[in-house]
Amino acid sequence: MTRLSREKKREQKRAARSAPAASPFEVRVPVDGPGAGGASIGGVPVVVAAGEEIQQAVLGHLHRIATATGHSVHATIHDDRIGYVVPLQIDPDGSSHFSAEPWAIVGVGEGGVPGGVPPVPALPPGGFADVVEPGPEPEDRRGASGDPVTHRLRAVAEGEVVPTFPLRAVPESAGESAPTFPLHAVPESAEGGMPLGSVQAPTGAFGPPPVMDAAPVTDVPPVMGGQPVVDVPPVAAERAPRPAAIPIPDLALTAPEPDPKPTPARGFDAVAEAVLGDEPVTTDGAGTAFLIEPMVLINEAVKAGRIEEAAGLAERTVADAAASLGPEHLEVLRLRELAAYIAYLAGDPLRSFHLSLDLAHIRHRAHDAEAAYGNVQSAATAWRAVRDPEQGLALGRDLIDLWTELTTEDGPAVEDIEELESARARMGRLTERARKAAN
Repeated sequence: MTRLSREKKREQKRAARSAPAASPFEVRVPVDGPGAGGASIGGVPVVVAAGEEIQQAVLGHLHRIATATGHSVHATIHDDRIGYVVPLQIDPDGSSHFSAEPWAIVGVGEGGVPGGVPPVPALPPGGFADVVEPGPEPEDRRGASGDPVTHRLRAVAEGEVVPTFPLRAVPESAGESAPTFPLHAVPESAEGGMPLGSVQAPTGAFGPPPVMDAAPVTDVPPVMGGQPVVDVPPVAAERAPRPAAIPIPDLALTAPEPDPKPTPARGFDAVAEAVLGDEPVTTDGAGTAFLIEPMVLINEAVKAGRIEEAAGLAERTVADAAASLGPEHLEVLRLRELAAYIAYLAGDPLRSFHLSLDLAHIRHRAHDAEAAYGNVQSAATAWRAVRDPEQGLALGRDLIDLWTELTTEDGPAVEDIEELESARARMGRLTERARKAAN
């Protein structure tokens, strides 16, 4: 299952890279005039919370769009604060990187293409370059040593120090050199004095066509001492019997059948299917029918985009259900999953993370590996939306500790080990960002 999962993910990545790119979002960060001190995406103002930087609010909004659509989004950010246009790509896993070289706003040619302005080697601090978090290099773009197969070249300003990339020698294949053969002199033909193998002009005379079905007969008498021996009868060569045909097995019939069981939706994907689907709302167990009406109202508010209203309804419904049924009742846990999903939609990844991780611990203690891993996936989605490196490191340690413990037991976490490795890779990137911020 692990190898099948890896191959499936590689195909999805290739399909995402080969799919036609949508038009990038136009992001404006003005320093004067209307909207100064804030930002807008496609003309719609972005709400910036107290103490939050503009670039974090913009990237958080774009990441939620990437998560909802299931594929990367592109944005062209006109940042008047630093005087540059910054093209970015934001991936669903929370990583972001430059989709092209930034360029200065002054000197921009027609169609948004830089007009004679060389790419800048480094951007001024205080802009979107400070929070860009590149994702891991795709596996099919790395060599056997882990280095990228190709490197992007750019113009270098005079006096700039840039890293160099080592050129690896290609080892010659041992024992596979082409064989050599000695050359011998070719004797000339006794007739005509023309060397053997020479090209001669065609004479226009052709012999009779060969008999394809007749058995070869040695009807030429042998010659001894320059005289033919006539008393030796011709000998007909016998045909060797044809071997019996060997049946070839039908690979389509003998090949093992693929696993027909699809991967179930987990985490916020499963919650979204329940909220946005057309199935009627139901509850599981006696004495829980009073929850159907508030759950219908919550789902309708989410579908209509009234996220704040949905968050308030979910919080009150969770409190009422916990008071009537107990904090760890199955329906109460489902409502808390819904509350975590709505908190993520509302732009509160911290609350969403803590709700999801608490649910994962409860499900793990109950030995429900499938549900525990689904809550871990929800917590991981919320964790990737946390942009502060120090905060991300603290939350990531708690998440990865529980995640690693799930991989030691039977369950879906063992079959999906690549997701854990991706989370550990992000911890490394957060550590590097925290180190740079401290310096």
